Amino acid sequence: MVFSNLFFLYVFLPLNIILYFLAKSNSTRNVIMVAFSLVFYAWGEPVWVLLLLFTAFVNWFFSGLLESPGRRSKIVLTLLVALDLSLLGLFKYSGFLYENLNALLGTSFEAPGFTLPIGISFYSFQIISYLVDVRRGDVKAQRSFLKFLMYVTMYHQLVAGPIVRYSWIADEVDGRKVDIGDIWGGFCRFFVGLTKKVVVANAAGALAGQYLDGDLSRLAASGALVGILMYSIQIYYDFSAYSDMAIGMGRIFGFHYNENFNYPYISTSVTDFWRRWHISLSTFFRDYVYIPLGGKYRHQLRNICIVWLLTGLWHGASWNFVLWGAYYGALLILEKTFLLSLLNRLPRWVGRVWSWLAVLVGWSIFYFTDTARLGAFFRALLGASGWSDPAVWVTLQNNILWLALSLAFCAPILPAIHRWLDDHLTDVGRCRLVPLQAAGCLALLLLCTALLVGQSYNPFLYFRF
Repeated sequence: MVFSNLFFLYVFLPLNIILYFLAKSNSTRNVIMVAFSLVFYAWGEPVWVLLLLFTAFVNWFFSGLLESPGRRSKIVLTLLVALDLSLLGLFKYSGFLYENLNALLGTSFEAPGFTLPIGISFYSFQIISYLVDVRRGDVKAQRSFLKFLMYVTMYHQLVAGPIVRYSWIADEVDGRKVDIGDIWGGFCRFFVGLTKKVVVANAAGALAGQYLDGDLSRLAASGALVGILMYSIQIYYDFSAYSDMAIGMGRIFGFHYNENFNYPYISTSVTDFWRRWHISLSTFFRDYVYIPLGGKYRHQLRNICIVWLLTGLWHGASWNFVLWGAYYGALLILEKTFLLSLLNRLPRWVGRVWSWLAVLVGWSIFYFTDTARLGAFFRALLGASGWSDPAVWVTLQNNILWLALSLAFCAPILPAIHRWLDDHLTDVGRCRLVPLQAAGCLALLLLCTALLVGQSYNPFLYFRF
């Protein structure tokens, strides 16, 4: 089940909201939230609910031992993190390991026939952040298994993020209050995210596939460029849309998740891009890997290499993701050694052009899991099959308004509008604006519904996570 699904929009979510707010106590609401989250997770692969429950129970059961200072708590932390990473490695990377061992040794070992449990990378990292924060004394261990299970399984962010640290919502897990402003703001945020997914990301993905999934040996440079541009639009709008919907649903139910995207395509450097893109993952690696290794004070270049090797592997069990991580690690080292100081002295548009070019190359590496096709794509991009294709320009002309708006809203236009309204509207004016906002949200819902009824292309990009 995904958020951009008619059953979810018109049955699952409304039923969850109704039952949740009919309940009089937070304890009952916790039970309802856990029940709906487990149903949501089991919808496509019920067997892996057992793995999720097992992982949550073992980590909860022993996490209380982490509050005691000393060697024992350190051993417990090491064992629990090893367990979580071992499960992640077994299900996500065992096939990749067998494949490469067979290629290296000429053997024919058969890889385990596991399907990847959806969201295992997200909930594994959430649990690890909880364990480390308890060991550090940043948060108290949760005594209630039901509350801990709710934290781990909440379907808003279970399968597509953001990675929510327990310390960020500990007070809301124990006792939360929901007001009408949160509910209203949550619905508005959800409908904006839904529109980004259905109206922009799905359309961009279909256009990207036309150019990137065919015969690359015949692809003109203009087609390669448009194809990777469309994929760049797709992955940003798709991923940020799921974060928007998760944040919106969290607010409806009384949880306040941190922002996960901050308009990354207006970045003035690669360093700036990774402060704005998938913020919850970037800060996870910063706080739990980079800084403990020594950060910028001890072996910085080594630490960057380790972090970006792990970041690449986190995104998928394939050599292109290792290459993608190495690519960004090299760019960040380049910026930290001299390029960033140079960019800071130049006009901002120079940094934005540099960032866009770097990101387009990065998404090219990210898209093609087959390295042979990746090489063919770069040859096409460099004009091996010609520079221009008339059909590409026809496609651009047919989609010019949609493309212009999609690129425009990669910039913080909506926040600027909100700031302007806050500065210029009185309280009466804001009240008069509510019916207009409601009509806008309803229009977005109806538009997305109409498109979902007619669309056969509605991909979920996060199966590999």
